[in-house]
Amino acid sequence: MLSAFELTNRRITPHTVRHTSAMSLLESGENISVIALWLGHESPATSHHYVEANLAMKEKALARLQEPGGKLPRFRASDSLLAFLKTL
Repeated sequence: MLSAFELTNRRITPHTVRHTSAMSLLESGENISVIALWLGHESPATSHHYVEANLAMKEKALARLQEPGGKLPRFRASDSLLAFLKTL
């Protein structure tokens, strides 16, 4: 947390406030579509300018991943797919 002195020496813009608020909402687990509505965006895609996952959030997401249960089969294209690709 920054002290009051450190804050007085920084330039804080409306963009900074919006970005910080959006990040706080994201870190608390809020859905991106709700954040987009809160920011007044037409689409959640617009909110990605303000909201980016930080390192702690990425680590948390990676921790939820699991190893695949077994050996994954190798993809084998069907004869019809190979015939189609040859026509391209």
